[in-house]
Amino acid sequence: MTARIYLPAPSATQSGPGSDLWRLDFEPELPRSIEPLMGWTSSGDMRQQVRLKFATKEEAIAYAERNGLAYRVEEPKPNLA
Repeated sequence: MTARIYLPAPSATQSGPGSDLWRLDFEPELPRSIEPLMGWTSSGDMRQQVRLKFATKEEAIAYAERNGLAYRVEEPKPNLA
């Protein structure tokens, strides 16, 4: 299982800078499936629902290493505005 550590970009409705909290999300292990009766998308992978927030990138990396998680860090893209 791989964790993704990144700084989320601001949403389209935000006029100011985005969040300054780093996030750790888990990559999906199981593919999503379509529930046949209602047509909803579902997954049996409960870790997809977990989103952890950290004040710094180093705290997120330390958490992943402390818990034995494989991780990848996505650096934020520079703001060209």
